[in-house]
Amino acid sequence: MKTTAPALTPTTRTLAWCLHLLVVALLALAAGRAVAGDRPHAAPITVTAAGCALVYAAGPWLPRVHRSRRAAALWLAAVGAVWLVLLAQTPDAVWVAFPLYFLQLHLLSRRAGLAAVAATAAAAVTGFAAHQGSFSAAMAIGPALGAAVAVAVVWGYQALYRESEQRRRLIEELTATRADLAAAQHSAGVLAERERLAREIHDTLAQGLSSIQLLLRAAERALPDAPGNAVRHVVQARQAAVDSLAEARRFVAALAPPALEDTTLVGALERLCATTGARHGITARLHLTGAPRPLPTAHEVVLLRVAQSALANTVRHAGAATADVTLSHLGDHVAVSVADDGHGFDPDLLPVPDPEVGGFGLGAMRARVHALGGTLTVASAPGHGTTLTARLPLDPTPAPAPEARP
Repeated sequence: MKTTAPALTPTTRTLAWCLHLLVVALLALAAGRAVAGDRPHAAPITVTAAGCALVYAAGPWLPRVHRSRRAAALWLAAVGAVWLVLLAQTPDAVWVAFPLYFLQLHLLSRRAGLAAVAATAAAAVTGFAAHQGSFSAAMAIGPALGAAVAVAVVWGYQALYRESEQRRRLIEELTATRADLAAAQHSAGVLAERERLAREIHDTLAQGLSSIQLLLRAAERALPDAPGNAVRHVVQARQAAVDSLAEARRFVAALAPPALEDTTLVGALERLCATTGARHGITARLHLTGAPRPLPTAHEVVLLRVAQSALANTVRHAGAATADVTLSHLGDHVAVSVADDGHGFDPDLLPVPDPEVGGFGLGAMRARVHALGGTLTVASAPGHGTTLTARLPLDPTPAPAPEARP
């Protein structure tokens, strides 16, 4: 089933009704002139004109005419046949050929429509010449000129319609592309925010809960032989819970870490070392090198989070007695390193991160550092301790998806 014509718009619908009215008016004119002129065949002319009008009127009410070229061709053939009968009765029927041109070009394919127009024009010229009893070039000019105008108008409209359809499809494609791009950007933003949340949870709540777990285990081991030590571990676990709660509240509010509130990065690192040493019984020291200078808040947050995560890993996995945190100002770079004397590991044989046992710390630290254009290095070997260094440029080149400020 082939579509005969483009879908009607308000403009084309108005033009179609004007064409229908023109056909009816020309048929009525032919019948009226026959009656008014007292022609001998006025009654047959009137009947034929009315029959042609009825056959023509059936077309707009038949859905198949609008959906099938074959049905349209049959309807046009029926209209044409009745029109030829009318043309044989009166020369006034020649004027009906003009709207028929438009119908044929509109409903038929280009080749078939052009052939139908040529046949209609030839029939109009032949019929009019037969009624006049002679033929002259002037008789052919009217139908031929009308046919040429109809072809130019219909083909021009079809070209404009095709161009309009191409533009409409292009606009739809652009709209769909923009929607896809917006969806991709939204997905990328969601993924980036999810990664940021994962890093924040790992470096704050997860580390705090891990510290509480270690302290409570120490308290459990101290009972019942050393209740004083058990109480001290419980007090420290409670303080760790208070700190974790503060981190969670600040995390929800998307503010800076509480450790950096009303203090400097150096002060926050000193407190971190003191808290780690008091809670877990290792010696944690802070060292400063280079000339201190103010740092962007994003740099301070990343350096503090890296130090927190590295010390937490030292406590949980290294079995170290000492840990040295060094904050280095290196002109156009700033770095923090955490070195311990633990049992070390092979960086090439790290376990795959697992929700049950962890293993997300290094990945989270590396993502934080890379977001500010920095580098993270890990130097370790079994039996020789571990040194982790995060180095940030002070005029960083942002990564494709920079980390939002926590």
